[in-house]
Amino acid sequence: MDAVPILKLGSTLLVSIQVDLQDQSALQLQEDLAERITQTGARGVLIDISGLEIVDSFIGRMLSSIAGISRVLDATTVVVGMRPAVAITMVELGLSLDGVRTALDVEKGLRLLEPADATSPEALLLGLDEAGTA
Repeated sequence: MDAVPILKLGSTLLVSIQVDLQDQSALQLQEDLAERITQTGARGVLIDISGLEIVDSFIGRMLSSIAGISRVLDATTVVVGMRPAVAITMVELGLSLDGVRTALDVEKGLRLLEPADATSPEALLLGLDEAGTA
């Protein structure tokens, strides 16, 4: 069983899943990611699933679980590259990715993980000042 590579890009961990995962590989990925978040202090986890043909209920729950683990470890999870057929299947199965942000591609996903500019609309909504503090 080959491990899914986890690359570090600044304060973000990038996981590109290019083959359909077996259940054991998915569980191993969960453990590996939790360990890497702790080791590196990563603030973001970007999971590229563009290589997946299908996402079954187990993989959907695993993605949601990774988001929960990441959140507890103070990191945000973004899933990118979801094919329309995968999204339709997930909705039909009643799967929701609670706590998981999504983007169309890696570039847009990385933008979601960038620290908010203190003058951005998001920062203003959060009540941050120019220094980015509340």
